[in-house]
Amino acid sequence: MPSIRINRNLHEVAGEIRKADLLLFRGAGWVSRLIQSAGRSDYSHAAKADIWNTEIYCCEVRELKGGRIVTLASQVQKFPGQIDVFASAANTQLGYHRDQAASYMRRFAGQDYGYWSVAKAALQHLPGVRLLFKHDYQLENGATPDRPPFCSQACAMADRNGGTCDPVPELADRFTLPGDLAHSAFYSYKFTLTGV
Repeated sequence: MPSIRINRNLHEVAGEIRKADLLLFRGAGWVSRLIQSAGRSDYSHAAKADIWNTEIYCCEVRELKGGRIVTLASQVQKFPGQIDVFASAANTQLGYHRDQAASYMRRFAGQDYGYWSVAKAALQHLPGVRLLFKHDYQLENGATPDRPPFCSQACAMADRNGGTCDPVPELADRFTLPGDLAHSAFYSYKFTLTGV
């Protein structure tokens, strides 16, 4: 997470946003606060950037909407100053496959949002709860959950299955919250989008 935010308008930095870069959102509602608290960060939503014909899109799995693809500009207009852009695979030479990660993320368009999955993941992160139950936090490579994914789970799956790099190797995708992605060395903060 950035200690100092670099505020930029989208049109100024559009050329610096790459396919499959991570987009982390800071929300203010009660669900956002629960996710932020459980994930030990300011972030409550995660998405991936995609680029077609020079237009930048936001690929996401969002509550009340499910999986969808919208322009990044539309999201910046709705959430000015609340979207941080992170470079994917910024500190690694592992051969990250951006096109495949973005393609994997697009497959969630039209799917339901994983309400059950996000509630279960958030509970696993809360102090005290994880002491009551023993859980298997590992997920075999190639395995997929039996329920629809939530936002950060979908991003982790896209990077691991499509991009062939696990952004949070010690944590199963199904337990990965936006804060876990923010703390991962796989991503590096670039800037905050304050306007179009």
